[in-house]
Amino acid sequence: MFFLFNMIIYMVLGGLSVSALIAMAAPVDLAQGRSFPLTGFICLILLGLYGLAVLIPSLAVQVRRFHDQDKSGWFILLGLIPYLGGLVLLIFMCLEGTRGRNRFGADPRDPYGADVFG
Repeated sequence: MFFLFNMIIYMVLGGLSVSALIAMAAPVDLAQGRSFPLTGFICLILLGLYGLAVLIPSLAVQVRRFHDQDKSGWFILLGLIPYLGGLVLLIFMCLEGTRGRNRFGADPRDPYGADVFG
């Protein structure tokens, strides 16, 4: 859900900025009352600020996924390898986690193994 929410926000802000910047490339006719659209730049700034705001939570979600698979969170550093690292991370994020307990805790998808208050 975290990834879905982020992608929706990125698509909305990215779409608004691209559409505004395309409209800005059209000739501006001040006689018709069209003003210089700053919406594209504002959306780009908002997109950058949002990206910075969710950087740490995004890394935490990836580390949590690795822990669900009983792997070390340091596997996230594979993303630093150009081209191949992102593909490897994508494959790891799509793999199913381990069933039952592992060294990082209980299976979050196991309804019978959840210890709510412990």
